[in-house]
Amino acid sequence: MRRLNPVRNRKQALRVVKELDAFPKVPESYKETSASGGGLSIVTFIIIIILIISEVRYYASTSLKFDCEVDGQYDQKMQINIDMVVAMRCDLIGADVLDVTGQDARYFGKLNEEDTYFELTNKQRFFFNSKKDVNKYLREEYHAIHELLWLTGNVNLVGEVPHRDVPPVGQPDACRLYGSLHVNKVAGNFHITAGKSVPVIPSGHAHLALLIHESEYNFSHRINHFSFGEPVTGIISPLDGEELITHNNYHMFQYFVKIVPTEVKTYAADVDTFQYAVTERNRSINHSEGSHGVAGIFVKYDLSSLKIRVREVHKPYWMFLVRMCGIIGGIFSVSGMLHGVIGLLVDVVCCRYKVGKYKPKSESPAPVQPPTQSYDLSSSHQLPDLSNIPNVSTAPLPDSTPLTPLLQQQQQQPYSDSSIPNSYIPDQGAG
Repeated sequence: MRRLNPVRNRKQALRVVKELDAFPKVPESYKETSASGGGLSIVTFIIIIILIISEVRYYASTSLKFDCEVDGQYDQKMQINIDMVVAMRCDLIGADVLDVTGQDARYFGKLNEEDTYFELTNKQRFFFNSKKDVNKYLREEYHAIHELLWLTGNVNLVGEVPHRDVPPVGQPDACRLYGSLHVNKVAGNFHITAGKSVPVIPSGHAHLALLIHESEYNFSHRINHFSFGEPVTGIISPLDGEELITHNNYHMFQYFVKIVPTEVKTYAADVDTFQYAVTERNRSINHSEGSHGVAGIFVKYDLSSLKIRVREVHKPYWMFLVRMCGIIGGIFSVSGMLHGVIGLLVDVVCCRYKVGKYKPKSESPAPVQPPTQSYDLSSSHQLPDLSNIPNVSTAPLPDSTPLTPLLQQQQQQPYSDSSIPNSYIPDQGAG
């Protein structure tokens, strides 16, 4: 069996690889440059740089991905965060929760009570109106709230209510209720009504309001914050900035809330919280006109069986590479075609309408004629014309006559000053 020569096999392999070359090099002598092509190249590079910068910024940002699944955390507790002001003294009202399990409200926790003033200062009013305007815009105009609130690097659009910069006058006429309650993850009713609550056997509770005069009823209220679950920075709940004023003592305010469990996993937070939608109704209580009920503020909530998972993700980097290749290659191809079309139009216009001086590219340059006179580099004088000298033949040489013997013969043949006319002899003393 013959042994193959490795050197020969290597050369054949290289020859095959060279034939598959998709990027052949063009010699420099075959390239033709122009000012229009250079200008178009500069514009092309500028466009490519701008698009690359925009693509880098686009793929460096993050987006939110949403998934829905059945909520399996049925034994989880739910936190209610409350901060609101009611236009009644703290000793006249009571706030608690009653859910469908009938569990004693005292096990859910207790809100903090603080005597305050219902009227706001100018600074506090400006803060509260700003919160109200932002919430109104997000609720009515910008529905994709998540794109603004949950992304990493968001800013907290609202904060705490500023303290009073003007000392109040008179006795406090309102009560601030704030804190958190931990309730069962079932439907329930958070309410604020007249009188403190007392437990009732076998279950439930009652509010003692027998000693409260009718003129002391006023359930006008202002909600600074109302949310479910762990607080998430930047999220404005639908009830934040809500303010309802009534001039009727017996008035019922009802909020019907639908809660959706939400799991938020971003680069800035990893929490289990809740979103909710709310519908508000209110009416005056007048038993003689058939409007029955209990004066107060009632927030009736129910939970959805579905859970929303929110994740912050980066766009795939392979898409970035594909788009980069498409941008660079596409712009170069389009600019090349554009340059060719413009050059074709210019040539057609110049030929058809004879605009400018048109010269075909195939026109060869005129041959360069050799000089008929020679000069002495050692002297500034011009040498005489040797065509009239008899000893020097000026007849054209045939093509077959070799030039080297003739030149040698010319160099060996001496010239005599006597054979040259005096008029052709340069003046030696003129130098």
